[in-house]
Amino acid sequence: MFKKKVTELLDTALVERPDLFLIDFSINSENHIKVIIDGDSGVLVEDCMFISRAIEHNLDREEEDFSLEVMSAGAAAPLTHNRQYKKNVNRTLKVRTNTEEIEAVLTEATPEHITLEWKVREPKPVGKGKVTVKKEAHIPYEDIVEAKVMIKF
Repeated sequence: MFKKKVTELLDTALVERPDLFLIDFSINSENHIKVIIDGDSGVLVEDCMFISRAIEHNLDREEEDFSLEVMSAGAAAPLTHNRQYKKNVNRTLKVRTNTEEIEAVLTEATPEHITLEWKVREPKPVGKGKVTVKKEAHIPYEDIVEAKVMIKF
């Protein structure tokens, strides 16, 4: 019953704020509520406060004792939802599939796949030396084991 009420409150808050989306949600046996969100333009502290208030202000602590934690997905967290890829277009990702690992720039995120581009030095087809070649990979979401944004300074 408690989890159902919290889920309804969370769903209502996310409908009010369509720019935010749910990454993870859990309630443990001690009624510790943990909500992880992301947003199409990132997540501000105010966004976490909005979700927190939408839940906390509609629950009665006299009826149920609980703790609540609302946070953003974090810069180093793996990407888990298609919307996260879309907001990270033109950033460098490290993508691991069952067969390879690629570190490249995310150039496109469609509903079915992502497109990565990178450059490599390869031997010239004719003659000595190397030439820089632009590579591209289209990877379906279901083939991605893990993808992380590479933070560069």
